[in-house]
Amino acid sequence: MKRKDKLDAVGTVMLSVMTLVMALNQVVIKLTNGGFQPVFGAGLRSLGALLVLLIWIKLRRIHLPIPSRRVALSGLITGGLFTAEFICLFWALDLTTVARATIIFYTMPVFLTLAVHFLLPSERLTVAKILGLLLALGGVIWVLFDRSSGTGSLLGDLAALAGAILWGSILLMVRLSPLSGEKAEAQLLWQLAVSAGMLLVLSPLFGPLLRQPELVHYLGLLYQILAVASFGFLAWFALVKIYPATSVASFGFLTPICSVAFGWIILKEQVGFEVIGGLTLVVIGLILVNRKPKAG
Repeated sequence: MKRKDKLDAVGTVMLSVMTLVMALNQVVIKLTNGGFQPVFGAGLRSLGALLVLLIWIKLRRIHLPIPSRRVALSGLITGGLFTAEFICLFWALDLTTVARATIIFYTMPVFLTLAVHFLLPSERLTVAKILGLLLALGGVIWVLFDRSSGTGSLLGDLAALAGAILWGSILLMVRLSPLSGEKAEAQLLWQLAVSAGMLLVLSPLFGPLLRQPELVHYLGLLYQILAVASFGFLAWFALVKIYPATSVASFGFLTPICSVAFGWIILKEQVGFEVIGGLTLVVIGLILVNRKPKAG
């Protein structure tokens, strides 16, 4: 599709749908964990999404050239980071609430911005970004250390924090490595292929693979495979190519808000003052971090 310089009605609808799909994903993961051990469930998700992606590539006749050694090495490292990220995220959602895990996990841009500041001279921290970093980190610290609501475990919260750092590492790896020149399908293929194998191999180390799964758990797994890990990711890549990155990123601020709301509505999670306060600080911080400096 043709590149557009501003968001239109079609783009707004698509981004709104994608925001809701991604926000609901955290709730679905927690529900699916009730039937599948988290790491095993993550492995099944990657395997299923890999099969869907291969079918998509075949039907669309997308040509993916044989990767060079440098691209292959970058793909393997990215796939390893992807594996570690989803071990942390799925494990976090098994131990803590959707609200707490989401607030912490979606601080990824904070860590990415810090890393980019030191690695890319053209993207230095501004006063607004520094303020945003402090606010977002303040929100995370608030959520981590305020246990007044009595819900969620500190271990689960820390796992979500590790997942956020790993998520930022993946984006940084894709951006700075030879993998950046590959098609979106190739980038996703590496992540899904490596993670599917690694997660399924490692899953027995985390306990019994099945937790008496029922129909709702299989439907949750199917949702993750189709709506999120395959078509969801591809749709997001496509939107970034069509619309300005700032417009697409602006909808990302709504994802944690919607995810916390879904946890409250669907799972009846308790949303205490620390969740509302932490979420507010994180969202404001992310807006400042992603704000483009005015031209001099």
